[in-house]
Amino acid sequence: MRRAAELSRANVFLSATDQGRAEHRQAMLILNEWASRGTALYASGQIVREYLSVATRPVDRNGLGLKQAAALANIRALRARASLLAEDVNVADRLLNVLDDVPCSGKRVHGVESLITLNAAGFSRFEQHIMLIPLSAVG
Repeated sequence: MRRAAELSRANVFLSATDQGRAEHRQAMLILNEWASRGTALYASGQIVREYLSVATRPVDRNGLGLKQAAALANIRALRARASLLAEDVNVADRLLNVLDDVPCSGKRVHGVESLITLNAAGFSRFEQHIMLIPLSAVG
């Protein structure tokens, strides 16, 4: 049975990269096994930019301290598992239309039905609009 499309946040990809994170195993499970089960994984350009920002930031400034080449190689590997969503005029127009009806605080404009995140509590206000999957609950 095919699951709905899943949008992975940057913290899922960061957890997959950092073996020291408590959620590393769950993040790797998502990236390595969900696609083979028929789950479509997605990321946006914003998520890629957030990943690169944290991955290359020095460890003493709350980053992973990766060299740029290693971070780019990770993004290329992640993109092999997750489709990159368009960031074009159509998406911008849809976002503006959604914002005409719903207060501005983050929106679902790509048709993705759920969000995988390390910070589910931070997104709880969106539960009426999108299913939240806490990374810690994957397994």
